[in-house]
Amino acid sequence: MANLLEQLNKVTVTVADTGDIHSIEKFKPRDATTNPSLITAAAQMKEYADIVDGGLRWAEREAGPNATEDKVVKLALDRLAVEFGLRILKVVPGRVSTEVDARLSYNTQASIEKGRYLISQYKAAGIGTDRVLIKIASTWEGIKAAEVLEKEGIHCNLTLLFGMHQAVACAEANVTLISPFVGRILDWYLKAEKRDSYPPTEDPGVKSVTTIYNYYKKFGHKTEVMGASFRNKDEIIELAGSDLLTIAPKLLDQLREGQGTLVRKLDPEKAKGMNIERIKMDEKTFRAMHEKDPMAKEKLDEGIVGFSKAIEALEKLLTERYRSMQNRVVVGEAARAFFKAYDLDGDGHVTREEWAGSAAVFEALDTDHDGIITVEELAAGLGGAHHLK
Repeated sequence: MANLLEQLNKVTVTVADTGDIHSIEKFKPRDATTNPSLITAAAQMKEYADIVDGGLRWAEREAGPNATEDKVVKLALDRLAVEFGLRILKVVPGRVSTEVDARLSYNTQASIEKGRYLISQYKAAGIGTDRVLIKIASTWEGIKAAEVLEKEGIHCNLTLLFGMHQAVACAEANVTLISPFVGRILDWYLKAEKRDSYPPTEDPGVKSVTTIYNYYKKFGHKTEVMGASFRNKDEIIELAGSDLLTIAPKLLDQLREGQGTLVRKLDPEKAKGMNIERIKMDEKTFRAMHEKDPMAKEKLDEGIVGFSKAIEALEKLLTERYRSMQNRVVVGEAARAFFKAYDLDGDGHVTREEWAGSAAVFEALDTDHDGIITVEELAAGLGGAHHLK
């Protein structure tokens, strides 16, 4: 009998949620998606040092001989995301998602310009727009930016999506794909309702994505639904049939090793026959619904802060790496700075709440699975243990 991953691949496109190219090569997904936390982690792995150094050298040439260090690092940030994307596209036959700086999430015009710039970098490398998704946070401003980009033929992946109002606005903006965050929705409800778990069919994240999927198929929206941010394989199994699912390597392994019969749970034909009320969406309605949804409001804000922190940490890492390339510093300071950026209360360890980035990265770094990351675990996971004392 085919394993669970093989069965899932027959009804859903699986996407690797990682910046680690070796994991992508292992699972051979059609698409891959990254985010700032994943790229920041991958950038510290020794095997990707050539990508980091190459991005910095490119940025230095692009900036010109009299450019400031800050300008070189800012150019290198975007270049690094594109460099990882180009490497990934050599492995996957489909698309890669590359994220717009989360600090631009409430700036429509800046997000448009950044999306255009990232696509121009891919085009310069010979990659067509059909193979890249520009990833933007699902704020009202981000959705409006995506609407403009889509009209220009630049396809978008709207991320940090937690509420129905975000999903409807994305569909009406004709974005290519959305990434509702299953696990982060579950996290919020577990904390809010003081529960340890939910049965798979009652998982709030699963129910949210199911509702969005059925709404899209009922009203013929072309926007694809890609469930993301999973905490366990049961959530994935409950969403079998979704257009796409982006899954961390750890859970892909569990599915590949899993046996049994996988039943398709989401079906477009069944959705068409459902009694679902259409939602009319405009900015006023969006903002009103957002205010009335504390989970979506809190998790969107938290996600933007988390990804912004990852970008700031990456800036520090690139600054140090650039200085070390010029023999101006000893490598290791940025790893400490990276830890301090996440240790919000200064107690010497990073909790899941403080991390606020990719769950996949947190799990990989939390080697003893005690729910916190120590400075030693962070250093070891990012390839810098020998630099930290």
